[in-house]
Amino acid sequence: MLLSLKHNFLFVHIAKTGGTSVRAALSRYRYRGPWGVPLFLADKLDQISGHRIGAKFPRHAKAIAAREMLPAELYDNLFKFVFVRNPWDLQVSSFFHIRRERPHVLEGVESFEQFVKLKFDPEREWNYMLDTSKELQRDYVTDMSGRCIVDFIGHYESLQADFDTACDRIGIPRIALPHRRKAEGRDDYRRYYTDETARIVEAHYRPDIEMFGYRFDAPAP
Repeated sequence: MLLSLKHNFLFVHIAKTGGTSVRAALSRYRYRGPWGVPLFLADKLDQISGHRIGAKFPRHAKAIAAREMLPAELYDNLFKFVFVRNPWDLQVSSFFHIRRERPHVLEGVESFEQFVKLKFDPEREWNYMLDTSKELQRDYVTDMSGRCIVDFIGHYESLQADFDTACDRIGIPRIALPHRRKAEGRDDYRRYYTDETARIVEAHYRPDIEMFGYRFDAPAP
């Protein structure tokens, strides 16, 4: 999550949706304005304490966390935006990311099929790398009643165009997104699935599929 009080926006960062590139593009606006120094100090103190003092929103905090913590008038006046991604494509991205960044998490896992079965195994122990990208994207943008509480939902499949729209809404110049953590050597996501693993992902992400209009055979809604 990235908050700018001077430019009046809140970016809600869902894992594996291009958010690292969005954060990199918007980081220059984070500490501007009269509240910039307190925000910067709170960020650094939280890092020094090992995130024990809760002085900032976690990287992948949900919109409802900001709504509960910020004054209602402030939250309502922020431009709140987020990016979502085809759930089947997201799992392929997660597989390559974990295999590259934290290979020990996938020890003994040789294929994407094994990865899906491990990730959605209800009996396994909790693991940050597996479970962060297992959360429903819908939960990042809704309140406890299921009502959408963000102003703009962009899509990974049209990331630059939708980010341009967000920049226009914020009132800042459009920025070419840098390519951060871009996967190399991967094929079209549909080639990694069997009928069984496609159904596993569909069953888990049905609320996302219904809310954002995704289908297995079409990467964009």
